[in-house]
Amino acid sequence: MGNKSGCTVDVMQAVEMHLWYKKFMLECPSGQLTLHEFKQFFGLRGLDPEANEYIEQMFDTFDMNKDGYMDFMEYVAALSLVMRGKMEHKLRWYFKLYDVDGNGCIDREELLNIIKAIHAISGNDNADLSVEDFTNRVFDRIDVNGDGELSLEEFVEGAREDKDFMDVMMKSLDLTHIVTMLHNRRHSI
Repeated sequence: MGNKSGCTVDVMQAVEMHLWYKKFMLECPSGQLTLHEFKQFFGLRGLDPEANEYIEQMFDTFDMNKDGYMDFMEYVAALSLVMRGKMEHKLRWYFKLYDVDGNGCIDREELLNIIKAIHAISGNDNADLSVEDFTNRVFDRIDVNGDGELSLEEFVEGAREDKDFMDVMMKSLDLTHIVTMLHNRRHSI
């Protein structure tokens, strides 16, 4: 008899994609989002140096073709990963984000700097553990081979098993306020 709901998933996704495109082009008429525009777009102003470095690393990770801009497809891929991605994909993306020097592993200093930035952005300074103690605890728990570096496998498995570490990672890319802002703007278009 056909689809009685009146709207298929594909049609709904196409409509949503059109609205995202319209929003993106309204905010970024050139079709390319620079780092500065990225920060403005998401209300990331007045960040301390560690938080600023983290945001720059996030932008670089989203800039898949490394041309210094986020185009619409990179923007959609980033939002799709954050909003709908499977945990395995998110964990792999987090690993890439946290591996600042791109050497295929995360050392204590990289993780420490990321966690400092996350705390600076989220304003979470009254945690039970200092950032240094938390970083050491994460390494003690998930650096299985004890080499002082986290491989992708150690990172993914450790994140799945360590709830506290997983919570910090989820906060590092908590875009709830951004999604709400975009949703509100989308309805005003």
